[in-house]
Amino acid sequence: MKTAIAILISLQPPTGPMETEAASAGFYEHKTNQQKYPRLQLRTVKELMEGKGIECPTSAASLDDTFKKAPESKKKHGEQKALEF
Repeated sequence: MKTAIAILISLQPPTGPMETEAASAGFYEHKTNQQKYPRLQLRTVKELMEGKGIECPTSAASLDDTFKKAPESKKKHGEQKALEF
C-alpha cells in the first residue's frame, strides 16, 4: 500500500473479510511523535454521523504525508452566469 492512510466509508457494516484485509494493511507511524494509526480504516456513514472519527495525525507537518491535494482546475476562472427561469 503506497498511501499513508486510507478510509473506506460504506452504508453497511464491514464484513469479516473486510476487517481482516484492513488489519493486514498494518499501521502508519507518524514521523515526529511515532504515534501509530491504522493504514486502512473502515467506517460506516452511521458511525461518522455519531461522531466516530478517523484516526489520523493532526499536526500541520504531517498533512502532506497523509492527504493528497486535488489538482488545480484547468478551467478559466470567470464570472458565474445567472440562472434563467
